[in-house]
Amino acid sequence: MLDRVLVLSASAGAGHVRAAQAVERALGLAGAAREVRHVDALEHTTKLFRRLYARTYLDLVNHAPELLGWLYDYMDTPWRGQRRRLALDKLNTRPFVRLLESYQPEWTVCTHFLPAEIIGWLRREARLSTKHAIVVTDFDVHAMWLTREVDRYFVALDETRAHLVRLGIPADRIEVTGIPIDPVFAEPKDPRAMRAKHGLDPDRTTLLVSAGGFGVGPVERLVRSLLELSRPAQAPQVVVICGRSAELKAALDALAASRPPDAGVRLHVVGYTTAMDEYMAAADLLIGKPGGLTTSEALARGLVMVIVNPIPGQEERNADHLLEEGVAIRCNNLPVLPDKIERLLADPARLAAMRANVGRLARPRAAQAIVAALQAAGV
Repeated sequence: MLDRVLVLSASAGAGHVRAAQAVERALGLAGAAREVRHVDALEHTTKLFRRLYARTYLDLVNHAPELLGWLYDYMDTPWRGQRRRLALDKLNTRPFVRLLESYQPEWTVCTHFLPAEIIGWLRREARLSTKHAIVVTDFDVHAMWLTREVDRYFVALDETRAHLVRLGIPADRIEVTGIPIDPVFAEPKDPRAMRAKHGLDPDRTTLLVSAGGFGVGPVERLVRSLLELSRPAQAPQVVVICGRSAELKAALDALAASRPPDAGVRLHVVGYTTAMDEYMAAADLLIGKPGGLTTSEALARGLVMVIVNPIPGQEERNADHLLEEGVAIRCNNLPVLPDKIERLLADPARLAAMRANVGRLARPRAAQAIVAALQAAGV
């Protein structure tokens, strides 16, 4: 059994936190450690740094995604600029450093590159003796994730493993586990029962729109486009998960209330929910942005994806992998979204082939695989 395991995330985007929670839960269910603690590293930084770090990312996503994509590509040069970035981070993460030095974990498991970088520095300085694991939460690996002071990298794809090997990370330190998601996504659930549970028509085709944890992007325009769907046999029902965006939910609630009772497409609006696995189990397609966690959850639930408005940078690269693997289609122009979906739903053979690809790519037990690897390495 492992001793103290510190799972570290950073609340810059919801996915890093969800991945950490998945590892934490898998450790608990397996009884793999005497003590498990999950810490958001940003909560142990200076107030200004914390506010800027989290807020800047969301502001760029909403108002300047092209700039975010440019920054992503500009900073994706392996091993370049690490000293300057580390110098800035060291100035702002002193409370986090004190936490690490006082807690002295046996293992640290990082689902964000900020704590991973600090731990690498502390190990180089012989101020921390922890074993160090990094969980990459997208399908591609960016230069920000790189550190030589690591015992295990956990990645989503064989291609990502090969990339890290080319960058100088020893092959025996890299394991292809998938991106960790809550173990609940591995539990079989009946689609019709899940639809009935959440007030949906059990017999209608169900399209699930995910706005991500913070409800970012042009979701209202996307939903208005979906309301133009007109399948000959039966119009589908559209379920929109708004995340933590009260503004988005209010706008979509008003839109749903304005529709006549005999409207073909039924619209169901959901705010923040902890039942995402049940909504995914109820759905036939997932429509939205290909974040690493949302995508991995959808794959675990057997869902083909319709990619709309991926964030430039990591989500664009995720989209490339999903399209290459044949588990998704992409719509770049919202006015034609209904046509693309109708053509896909009207082609059962194509949809069945894509679902078979989903089954091959899905790794619903990634969190458990990471826990097993930590246990094996800790022997």
